[in-house]
Amino acid sequence: MIPRTPDSPGLRPAAALGVVTAVAAAITLAAVPSPARAAAGCRVDYRVSSQWSGGFTANVGVTNLGDPVTTWRLTWSFGAGQSVTQAWGAVATQTGAQVRADNAGWNGSLPTGASASFGFNGSWTGANPVPQEFALNGVTCTGSTTPTTTTTAVPPQDALARAHAVGRVRQSAGAARYTWPGVAFEGRFRGTGVGITLNDALNDYDVQIDGGTVATLVTPGRVTHQVQGLTDAVHTVRVVKRTEVPWSAGEFGGFTAAPGGELLDKPAPRARQIEFIGDSLTAGYGNTSTSRDCSATGVDRKSNADLTFGALTARALGADHQINAQSGRGMVRNYNGGDPGTDFRTSYERGLQNDPDDTWQNPPTWRPQLVVVGLGTNDFSTPVNPGEPWTADTLVTAYKAAYQGFLTKLRTTYGPDAVIVVNASNLFAQTAQQVVADRNAQGDTRVRFWNHDDPRLDRLGCDWHYSTADHRLLSTLLTDYIATLPLTW
Repeated sequence: MIPRTPDSPGLRPAAALGVVTAVAAAITLAAVPSPARAAAGCRVDYRVSSQWSGGFTANVGVTNLGDPVTTWRLTWSFGAGQSVTQAWGAVATQTGAQVRADNAGWNGSLPTGASASFGFNGSWTGANPVPQEFALNGVTCTGSTTPTTTTTAVPPQDALARAHAVGRVRQSAGAARYTWPGVAFEGRFRGTGVGITLNDALNDYDVQIDGGTVATLVTPGRVTHQVQGLTDAVHTVRVVKRTEVPWSAGEFGGFTAAPGGELLDKPAPRARQIEFIGDSLTAGYGNTSTSRDCSATGVDRKSNADLTFGALTARALGADHQINAQSGRGMVRNYNGGDPGTDFRTSYERGLQNDPDDTWQNPPTWRPQLVVVGLGTNDFSTPVNPGEPWTADTLVTAYKAAYQGFLTKLRTTYGPDAVIVVNASNLFAQTAQQVVADRNAQGDTRVRFWNHDDPRLDRLGCDWHYSTADHRLLSTLLTDYIATLPLTW
């Protein structure tokens, strides 16, 4: 495999992995004898840890939240013809779609609060959806303190009526549509639970309640994810798009309150606003990986835009933010000269990156006081190939001219008071700094330069991209730098 440099486009897995956390009213993994009694509550974590053509591996974790049990049996039904072929940590049998997992001889006892786990290999054809219902010792798992996923046919009429959108979002037929990484929706509700309606088979999402992540939805498809078993009080809910799939739009259908509860007015927009513009280093490509080689797992499962330096900095400063970033794109030249005739500016003109007819106009509510632009890694990280319309010298000239035009666009859009930071690494710092110097010489003194390179960066993300530790470091450095800028917020 040809080694890829820090901003080469990521590999995409041939098959998506499914993850769901299910809450059970009771759970069972018994040996062959019938279980003696059912617990009053439980939690089930069913995770597809790997998947390939025709086969998959799943791991199941069980936590007993009710009375102690001495034997247990977990049952569920597959919805797409899957079959268990081999199990460990439990005795698994299957009749038709119905699966029964009885505890092994050594793990039948589950005191209150105790957990057990088992795994299995399975076969599938066509689709491998996560089972939607579990039962322990014959008692249906109806939920207690962690999320379950169900499907509803009718989404809310107006997805954004009770949801504050963070990022570039299109309202369409009652749903909000989007492609850029880090798009989020925030709401408030009173009650014991909330539903989040999504339609997206390619991206991953985090669901957060009162500031804490309660579920990660991996390529959820068309679902309403239910968070249940909360205390009957006022809560906040946030769902954020972790991954970057610019060629397909996701849809958010809104929040719904659990029976007996109600949605409250959506959170007010934050007074501070920051826009982050860049490539994969800004988008969070492979940042949660602990290995630079992500060919086995795929980059998507190892990427989280909500843990990038931009998102972290915005939270530290109490600001709304946009992450308008796309991997592999440069100011005038894409990675290794790919996709000629386009560049980052092509996508930046769009609300939906995959729609060439979509022209984005910022709403009057989006007036960031600070814009951080980091473009250049893809322009200069690979040598100019034969047949490309540049030499090494003319590429620099074209880059500078395009950057000046892009800065003019930002200045026209956001006004004379916005501070624009040109962000660069040592790879192209001298060229980017000259862009800023030329701009300042023209009288625009609110364009500044920031070289973010630091010897402490480990670049342990996929393909030598920044790790989550790197993003935390960059956020600290950027927050300190922002403190020196002439911002009026």
